[in-house]
Amino acid sequence: MLEGKELILATKPYAREIRWKSWMHTIIAMTLLIACITGSFLAGNIFIKLLFSIGIAMMLSRCFIIFHDFQHHTILYKSKIANVIFTAFGIYMVTPPSIWKRSHDHHHNHNSKLFSASIGSYPIMTKQKFLEADKGERFAYLAMRHPINMFLSYFSVFLYGMCIRSFINNPRKHWDSLVVVILHVTIATFIFIQFGWVQWFCTFFLPFFLSHMLGAYLFYAQHNFPGVVFRNNRDWNYTKAALESSSYMKMNIFMSWVTANIGYHHIHHLSSRIPFYRLPEVMEAFPELQNPKVTTLSPWDIVACLKLKIWDPEQDRMLTMHEMKAVVAEAQSGPLSK
Repeated sequence: MLEGKELILATKPYAREIRWKSWMHTIIAMTLLIACITGSFLAGNIFIKLLFSIGIAMMLSRCFIIFHDFQHHTILYKSKIANVIFTAFGIYMVTPPSIWKRSHDHHHNHNSKLFSASIGSYPIMTKQKFLEADKGERFAYLAMRHPINMFLSYFSVFLYGMCIRSFINNPRKHWDSLVVVILHVTIATFIFIQFGWVQWFCTFFLPFFLSHMLGAYLFYAQHNFPGVVFRNNRDWNYTKAALESSSYMKMNIFMSWVTANIGYHHIHHLSSRIPFYRLPEVMEAFPELQNPKVTTLSPWDIVACLKLKIWDPEQDRMLTMHEMKAVVAEAQSGPLSK
């Protein structure tokens, strides 16, 4: 059984794009996105508009993950045409490409490290750190990991976190974030004034709301699932972090297509240079990758992932808030509280 660097080197032949396939998937996805947007404008029936709206959301999700591969320099690297297409798409998706790449690259390089996991990822508190935190710090931490934050991620994670907050923190460095917000609001206002609120809702608001919500949850569940492990920086290992701290999200064929195979997340973290369309091929080729930690989009698996809140190094697992409340109550009634 291959391990560590040997396993990464063994997958290297797959870390090469098939250029025509990269263009094919990109062109088809972008064409279907434009077709769904056009259909939403042309449809006279509100229910047909809503169907097209869901189609737009699905295509935004697929296009975003293809954009994500481009940002990793996995596909269409150094293509000027692709750079124009994906820069425009990143702006449209309220994801300034430069900010997304910096934070996401950090996430890949430090995935599941306890003391850097909050950059480009959901924050992680240990049991001890949570006990030492004040009420404000606990509230902010739990709010970031709350299902409502993911449900409203279009506003909280993307419009505010990715754009407004980054601009406020460093206006000179992140001036493009302000440009993205201005363009986004301008497009929304134009559609609303010219075509009315129904068209704005079906073509603009609902697709963004759904696609960003799906993206936020996928990103969460791929690193916050029953069985996930987090490590101190000195005990951290890149390969183990990929295979033990990144899930394989098992999906049906259709959802795997919509999400461009992002469910094969353990392989993606092992080598981000493997194109999304080759990930199933890699899993089939290596027995070492065929027993990952699995989650799904079933309601019970979603609930199981969302319940996880605090890392307990002693038990080597994530605690639910119910379990953490018992720990807090015990700490408050212990000798240190007297």
